[in-house]
Amino acid sequence: MKRRYALLSLALATLIVIVGFSAVGSDYQSSACLACGGYGDVVDKTPCEAFTVKIEFKNTGKTSGTWSVNIAFEDEAWTWSGTPKTLTLKPCHKKTLTWNGNVPQDAPIDSVARLIVYYDDSFEPLDWWIHIIDGAELTITSSTVE
Repeated sequence: MKRRYALLSLALATLIVIVGFSAVGSDYQSSACLACGGYGDVVDKTPCEAFTVKIEFKNTGKTSGTWSVNIAFEDEAWTWSGTPKTLTLKPCHKKTLTWNGNVPQDAPIDSVARLIVYYDDSFEPLDWWIHIIDGAELTITSSTVE
């Protein structure tokens, strides 16, 4: 009888843990989707390598609006900031803004910086990161034995 009770308790505890993890996972996914429309990834880049960021904005309000918009990749080890842009949109209209940049030369290998969008007095972190990789590759071009 004690063995059945122990097995039943173990099964119940396992079920509770599984349900808990699935609830946490769904909350994380829904908040991530709110921030970036369901997109996001880690992009490997080397120091000095070029990158392009394209972000689509939509005026979900009921009147036309104008915003000052900028982006940055931010990490404790390195940051990069774009050039601010002015965005004017009518209600329900969309526009894609593009920024081009280069990873800073002194960005440490294996560091990761997150994309942040700044507009007016607000900011929103998106689910895009740049991961700095070592771009050095060694190739043997010739050899001799005498």
